Amino acid sequence: MYKSYYGFKEKPFSLLPDPAFLFYSVKHRRALAMLRYGLMNQAGFTVITGEIGSGKTTLIRQLLNEIEIDQSATVGIVSNTHRTFGELLEWVLLAFKLEYRGKKKVELYQTLAEFIAKEYSQDRRTVLIIDEAQNLDVEALEELRMLSNINANKDQLLQLILVGQPSLREILRLPELHQFAQRIAVAFNLKTLSLEETWQYIRHRIEAAGGDPNLFDTKACAAVYYYTSGTPRLINVLCDTALVYGYGEQKQRIDVDIICEVVREKVKEGILPVRDDKLINETGVVRDFSAAMKESKES
Repeated sequence: MYKSYYGFKEKPFSLLPDPAFLFYSVKHRRALAMLRYGLMNQAGFTVITGEIGSGKTTLIRQLLNEIEIDQSATVGIVSNTHRTFGELLEWVLLAFKLEYRGKKKVELYQTLAEFIAKEYSQDRRTVLIIDEAQNLDVEALEELRMLSNINANKDQLLQLILVGQPSLREILRLPELHQFAQRIAVAFNLKTLSLEETWQYIRHRIEAAGGDPNLFDTKACAAVYYYTSGTPRLINVLCDTALVYGYGEQKQRIDVDIICEVVREKVKEGILPVRDDKLINETGVVRDFSAAMKESKES
């Protein structure tokens, strides 16, 4: 709809986790470095946490791309975790495309152990990624700890990466998970973007899509940060809708008025969890970008 009007090759603010659009903020760089470090050093458990929409899944996708190129590991992903999702071992076997139907628990464990041993004999590591891991209960987490006991000599045959919301960190601090916590070799909490990073993020995604990085003026970028608190997914929602509005009004650039108009409609619809203060073009919170950045750094 607006792609040709603004000269995009593709949508710059898609909600799908696409490594091609990965913005390497300092935080995201560190998180990816920690993931790589965990893999290279055979960490038993790596834990990455962050708020909803902070970019965790995109980082995992980037890691998977690198593993695929390297071809030194077999990866299974469990992404359907919820309180009543059933037998954990069945989901783990399904993640590695192993047969699990009709097997007792001991048989499930044996199937997994044999698979991991076979991969090891072929000089391949086995990596299990659990997404939305904050939904796992203590019993399931303890079961994961027991799976990590599948070792050979000094090598860690099964490496586990847990990805979840900040509440996962609180769960792992429970006394009954003390042994589990001791096995976490790598941990990182991914925070949302700063004001300056939000501006850079918007420019980066627009440029990656083939557009003019100055399409959003500086006040518009500051407004986006103000309403989304630097959460990448919310930035994408707000900016994508702003482009639709801009196209509809045949605007050459996206300004702060368009951002505020989008927010006004989204808040009215009750479908965008943005700040519910008065609109910034009415309160004067964003006077100019340099002043806004100065206030952000001072706070």
